[in-house]
Amino acid sequence: MNTPLITKDLVLVGGGHAHIQVMRRFGMKRLPGTRITVISRELHTPYSGMLPGLIAGHYSYDQAHIDLGPLAHFAGARLLHDEVIGLDMDTQKILCKSRPPINFDVLSIDVGSMPYAAVKGASDNAIPVKPVSNFHRRWERLRDRVLTSTGTFTIGVVGGGAGGVELIMAIRHRLRDDLGQNSNESKRLRFSLITASNDILPTHNARVRARYRNVLERSGINLVVACTVIEVTPGTLRTQTGENITFDELLWVTQASAPHWLREAGLKTDNEGFICVEATLQSSSHPNVFAAGDVASVAGHPRPKSGVFAVRQGRPLAENLRRALLGATPRPYRPQRQFLSLISTGERRAIASRGHWALEGRWVWAWKDWIDRRFVRRFTQLPQMFPENPTLNNNTDDEKLTAMRCGGCGSKIGATMLREVLDELSPHDSKTVLIGLRRPDDAAIVALPPNTVSVQTVDAFRSFIEDPWVFGKIAASHSLSDIFAMGATPQSALAIATLPLAKESKMRQDLVQMMSGALEILQAEKTTLVGGHTSEGAELSLGFALNGFVETERALRKTGASVGDSLIITKPLGTGTLFAGAMQGRARSRWIESALDMMIQTNGTAAYCLRRYGATAMTDVTGFGLVGHLLEMLGEEQLRAEFELDRLPILDGAAELMGAGVSSSLQNQNQRASEQIASNDDTCQHPHYKLSFDPQTSGGLLAAIPSDQSSACVEELRQNGCPQATVIGQFIENDTGKRIIVRK
Repeated sequence: MNTPLITKDLVLVGGGHAHIQVMRRFGMKRLPGTRITVISRELHTPYSGMLPGLIAGHYSYDQAHIDLGPLAHFAGARLLHDEVIGLDMDTQKILCKSRPPINFDVLSIDVGSMPYAAVKGASDNAIPVKPVSNFHRRWERLRDRVLTSTGTFTIGVVGGGAGGVELIMAIRHRLRDDLGQNSNESKRLRFSLITASNDILPTHNARVRARYRNVLERSGINLVVACTVIEVTPGTLRTQTGENITFDELLWVTQASAPHWLREAGLKTDNEGFICVEATLQSSSHPNVFAAGDVASVAGHPRPKSGVFAVRQGRPLAENLRRALLGATPRPYRPQRQFLSLISTGERRAIASRGHWALEGRWVWAWKDWIDRRFVRRFTQLPQMFPENPTLNNNTDDEKLTAMRCGGCGSKIGATMLREVLDELSPHDSKTVLIGLRRPDDAAIVALPPNTVSVQTVDAFRSFIEDPWVFGKIAASHSLSDIFAMGATPQSALAIATLPLAKESKMRQDLVQMMSGALEILQAEKTTLVGGHTSEGAELSLGFALNGFVETERALRKTGASVGDSLIITKPLGTGTLFAGAMQGRARSRWIESALDMMIQTNGTAAYCLRRYGATAMTDVTGFGLVGHLLEMLGEEQLRAEFELDRLPILDGAAELMGAGVSSSLQNQNQRASEQIASNDDTCQHPHYKLSFDPQTSGGLLAAIPSDQSSACVEELRQNGCPQATVIGQFIENDTGKRIIVRK
């Protein structure tokens, strides 16, 4: 088997304007032997040029954001949804908020900037615009407060630069639109713009400043210049001159600051904490670290913290990262001194600024709109690429990019690595485990509690996502479901792991990430990992052989439902089409994130609840889809089942993708079960019909519950982690017709 060998890890921290270009360029021209990992707190990167238009209501959320999921997929990169909280430069590890550390060989940082918090009370009593990535949520909450208020309402904005003037005009336009532009309701709004400089837009020419002052005056904006704020208390700004300015809501758009962990990591930073980089965009103190955008301070080329510079840095950053990975010398980059600014004025008008000239009008906004939409399209409408032949030398004399690997037991990963990883992760022990990881032998020995029987199952699958930590969680959650569906308690687990070919140190990193995620789930369900088997292969995969126990008379089967029982499902459907869409770059990241959150959740609590309410039959919904597993529940008994498509809980985005023809490779096979369904043409056209055949990974439980208990059962399920649990139908007598009746 010839498999590309992973020899270098390039990690991009942040999904800023420079990094989205790096991803696109590496997608256009892959670098064999290099694994790219993107760590981002947000999955949708806002394009700063369109943020005022988004606030003003000219753009939808998706029009003004770049979805990192499809872009990372295009780049062949792993996208990890997490927040970086530190760096260990000695061991070249990135410290994350939620997961084990991530190793890097070459690191690039483009995380933007944070609000400047030097003014007393500002962080508690003002809404920061930075970081831009989550400002939209803060704005929507502010908007709701304004619209539900009564009487005069004053909104203040601190900061007279382009960001401040655009923001206050965008907010004014949107809120007046919401309330009626010339209505009495809109007239209760008051706006104040406060700036410490002697005029607005201090970095722009006098013509631009004069034009925008006229805009503010015509719009009734109260402009306060040469005003230094020294304290913010609830509802009041206190200035250096002793003046107090009152407000109901305050937004902070002043100078930016850097995340504290940059300086704490030992990187060389400037006085404000931004990373000092050379003209090559390399850290002045650590040559294998690069930085761009707001977070970087380029030696000899001071520039404002503006998105335009991050955009321009994208191409040289991508080229220099490639050169660094190949062992070549990075090339210097010189940012431009003058640049075009198109400053919007709330309505579909804008002012153009460059050098000493200024232009204004609707046509300027149309020009800006065309430029901005074209930029976003480059990262949302990606070309179809074909895999390249991995033959490029990666400057590694002692290793090759491809290697002939053994099969059979020769493909096993060394026992030392597995033992070290498990020792590092310290899985919890149990008194019922007589021989396991603490006293290793050829096999584990586990004692059963008195008066119980053993319940055993095994499940494994290859990874369908690029995040080994999240994949480990889902694999464990999915594997446990068969135990829970039998009404049993899980006891012990044996891991079956396959790791893609890489340098031994990188395979170890993957194993740590994957098993850390899996152990979080196993240990939450008090399931002891007693051993495992690891081997190398083409793709990451994980599974578990699980042992559980149950009192003989309390074991649940798939069959056993009675006529009149209600049919309950505990989780929404749609994982098959969503991840088929993700593979094609057609699924939005927020859809995928929502699905992953659901898949990580185990069925333990739900199974316990269903048993308490007298479940007569139960199974988990996995590869055969809802219809396939429901047919199994019917068995050979004289039963039929009916369910309503409108009642089916569906994951966000699943109906949209299925309607667009995106489906799992197992969909057609599952849909053969339609021969057992009584339906009509209208029913078959229902957007949920095909989703009833959609194969699920780590799906919910499907249970038969006595009808008089179903309402209380669903209520408890919803209160205990299954918010979309619902009664979808019932079991009825079989009159020798079709086994399942589907209604709209």
